[in-house]
Amino acid sequence: MIKRMIIMLIVVGIILGGIFGFITFKGRMIKKFMSSQGIPVQTVSTITANYLEWLPKLEAVGSLQAVQGGNMSAEVAGIVEKIYFKQGDNVKLGTPLLQLRANDDIAKLESLKATAQLARITYNRDQAQFSVNAISKQTLDIDKANLDIAIANIAQQQALVDKKLIRAPFTGRLGIRLVDVGQYLAVGTAISTLQALDTLFVDFFLPQQALKSLAIGQKVTLNTDVYAGQAFTGDITVINPKVDINTRNVQVRASLNNPDHKLLPGMYATVNIATGQAQRYITLPRTTITFNAFGSTVYRVDTSGQDEKGKPNLIAKQSFVTTGDARGDQIAILSGVKEGETIVTTGQIKLRNGSPVNVDNSIQPSNDATPQPKDQ
Repeated sequence: MIKRMIIMLIVVGIILGGIFGFITFKGRMIKKFMSSQGIPVQTVSTITANYLEWLPKLEAVGSLQAVQGGNMSAEVAGIVEKIYFKQGDNVKLGTPLLQLRANDDIAKLESLKATAQLARITYNRDQAQFSVNAISKQTLDIDKANLDIAIANIAQQQALVDKKLIRAPFTGRLGIRLVDVGQYLAVGTAISTLQALDTLFVDFFLPQQALKSLAIGQKVTLNTDVYAGQAFTGDITVINPKVDINTRNVQVRASLNNPDHKLLPGMYATVNIATGQAQRYITLPRTTITFNAFGSTVYRVDTSGQDEKGKPNLIAKQSFVTTGDARGDQIAILSGVKEGETIVTTGQIKLRNGSPVNVDNSIQPSNDATPQPKDQ
């Protein structure tokens, strides 16, 4: 019985020894195979670091509005009798736009004119009588007061009649007609919009720290996605004398000429204000920078010998950099990169210091100083 137990233990030991030996051998062979393979080559895209001139500037998003513009409406209520304008017309100051029914008001005006004519005749006759002392001075004064009241009533009624004819208060372009003939028009009901498009305002906000860089008459440049690649220029005309207590921003208004009427009130635009002389910076796409808590880094592509075919071996070297201002897709590099160095733009997530790389620049990240939104 003891002999059988010893034999069984020996057999179990041999089996377990074989299993552990095989596992050790397998691990050793896998390690040897992995070592023979080396570090895998990673495909990246690159860019050559170069200097670009940067013009220091302030940037904000502004809203356009007409120097003169608003909805046309009536001061008095009434029924629309005639419409003189067409939608989208360019009209001049004083052009009749709409007539409200005014028959009753005109009839009353004629009645008041007759009353005033009688008061004038009475006053002139009494003047003659007063000159020969036929009436008292009091009677003449009453006649003069009656004439003045009659004239004032005419002026009041004439003003009411005039308000029934709505005219263009300034030169501009009309919009969509909002009323029809026969419609009852309440006080303040919009008839159409009228916008003077020759000159526009652009209003925008900047942080209070920007006040030291702003001045009346300073040039501004506007860009809008409606006219990609085209810039519009204007001048700062007003700097609000109060900073918003909630946002600590100051409102700024600039004026610009719009002779072709390309820009319309209500549009938004990117406003740029140059604040100094141009400076030269090494500039890279934002995608080249890896931002970490311990610092910003880039991967530089260096050459390390040649392979068996005589081609240079490319390896990635990590470098710490100091970044500056950004504009669009670009960022300024203050230190850590030299002109002419090859910098990885995409694929950094796969790299570590010393990783072999293969360069494929068939696809490059965006590197535009003034990127514009694109429709999908």
